[in-house]
Amino acid sequence: MAGVAFWALAALAVAGGVAVFVVDSMARATFALLVSFLAVGLTFLLIDLQYLGVLVVLMMIMEMCVMAVFMIMFMMNPGGLMSMTMVHNPRGAVLIAAAVFVPLAAGALTVRPPPRRGTPPADPARALGLSIMGDKMLVMMIIGVAILATMIASVLLSVHGGRYAAGRSRSR
Repeated sequence: MAGVAFWALAALAVAGGVAVFVVDSMARATFALLVSFLAVGLTFLLIDLQYLGVLVVLMMIMEMCVMAVFMIMFMMNPGGLMSMTMVHNPRGAVLIAAAVFVPLAAGALTVRPPPRRGTPPADPARALGLSIMGDKMLVMMIIGVAILATMIASVLLSVHGGRYAAGRSRSR
């Protein structure tokens, strides 16, 4: 049963990723990307990587919410449903994608993985978190606050009248 769920989620993730470039609007591309990343997050949960799975799911939901807010604020087509081309220079994109995909796929299929050294840690999620963050936790917390301040400032500056709303003069 787990194998069937894994392959179903893998197919959904790939289909969502392809749909991002096939659909003809920003809103549909946003939801296709959300479906793809949610399938990846659920795949992580399925293979017992709870920390990464929950992190991907929560992060993608919030990221798509922020993307929708910015799309409504700054696009000429607020609903994002007006038809538009999502790929620029399609021939070049196909050539570049093929030029990158073929060697990567060949390498993945022909290169033998190195032999395992040592034993896996008791808690792989904790070990991964420590290896990624280490002593940089304070930096990441500061960056998080800076990103939040940037989002708040963007929303305030995008309102009609900017930060000088409700009839106040800019000459003040």
